[in-house]
Amino acid sequence: MKCENCTKKECSKKQKNDDKQNTSVDPLSTNDENEEKSEFHKLASAKIFLSDCLACDNCVTSEEGVRIFQQNQKELFRILNLNKKCDTSKHKVLAVSICPQSLPYFAAKFNLCVNDAAKRLCGFLKSLGVHYVFDTTIAADFSILESQKEFVQRYRQRNQEEHALPMFASACPGWIRYAERVLTNPVTPHICTAKSPQQIMGSLVKCYFARQQNLSPDKIFHIIVAPCYDKKLEALREDFYTPLYNSQDVDCVLTSGEIVQIMEQKNISMKEVAEVAIDSLFGEIKEEDLVRHDGRRSDGYLEHIFKHAAKELFDMDIKEITYKTLKNKDFQEVTLEKDGETVLRFAAAYGFRNIQNVVLKLKKGKFLYHFVEVLACPGGCLNGKGQAQTEDGKPDKVLLSQMEEVYAAIPVRLPETSMHVQKLYQDWLEGMDSKKVQETLHTKYCAVNQTASSMDIKW
Repeated sequence: MKCENCTKKECSKKQKNDDKQNTSVDPLSTNDENEEKSEFHKLASAKIFLSDCLACDNCVTSEEGVRIFQQNQKELFRILNLNKKCDTSKHKVLAVSICPQSLPYFAAKFNLCVNDAAKRLCGFLKSLGVHYVFDTTIAADFSILESQKEFVQRYRQRNQEEHALPMFASACPGWIRYAERVLTNPVTPHICTAKSPQQIMGSLVKCYFARQQNLSPDKIFHIIVAPCYDKKLEALREDFYTPLYNSQDVDCVLTSGEIVQIMEQKNISMKEVAEVAIDSLFGEIKEEDLVRHDGRRSDGYLEHIFKHAAKELFDMDIKEITYKTLKNKDFQEVTLEKDGETVLRFAAAYGFRNIQNVVLKLKKGKFLYHFVEVLACPGGCLNGKGQAQTEDGKPDKVLLSQMEEVYAAIPVRLPETSMHVQKLYQDWLEGMDSKKVQETLHTKYCAVNQTASSMDIKW
């Protein structure tokens, strides 16, 4: 049988097993019989699943498997308990950053408006002992702005640089893992070098915010709340690590569903939690109401880059974008015409089946697109397998529809208009075109040779 995800001849993915002994993990137990028990160790074990993509042994090494396994609720409780000990030298400042696509899940699940859901989620996390709760929209601002600039540069160099176009988006870690480990050299040079919002948020918290608080990066324990399990692998990347402090920029990723599991185990409802304003990276200033980027189910790379390129390259102001559905609703294109000629052709390809079709066209030399927004999850980030799933692991279509309505109702703000972003470019990054911008906001995606033994991960 051919594997749909990795295009290998044999599929080594394990089917999800209903046997709890094979599919569950106990994130709250400890192997140390003598360790002092606290309220956080009294919670029942939770069952979590790894996404299909990451369950393929052609993508995950045994070492990575162990490190992914360690990213669960137990890590949160370990730090919370550590902070209760008398030895303050081992205390950590606990910071949680929440992805914009996670908040509609909490809003829809608990029948709240998204701003109330954000404040109640913040209140719940702080009731556990978390010190700071951030919104990662500002990190997505940087990722989009850098992607916009890079696309314009690539377009202008398309006749001189062989791999300048097409450009593929770099925000989805499932897609990046697939490209680096399976597709390799024919594809990786086309991936945008801008870091994903998660990677940039890691730098913001462990670099900028740590400096503002006079903290060493290794004194902050940084957790990301995300819609999918793929983000756990992204946190392990070597370019997401500061050797000087032996510190990952993101120490642990928990899915939205894992946070809800904690609530359920503690018998707490979001509606019972006090509202607490989301923290800001800028000291005492609290975040205002939530905003989002253009795009119906993602961070909106396609729409922002398309409008920016139309203006920069062709002096055309585009207010609304019209999508043309191709083979299915997860494969759509957008075009720009000038003087009867199509000058820009963008596509959105969600899900591995559509991704494979796009890559096949590229390899055959029949590729028409200048930019492709690639997401591993069908339906986009809102449909991440860490949140919009039923108990048997299938998409919860009713909940997803509610989430899409919630997300669409959030006001759109252009990243260019954020005063905080402009301030950070000057104060933190030494200008918009500085060497520090390249070092901090960009990385290199390339083919990865797997030398370590691989494994199937049983969750």
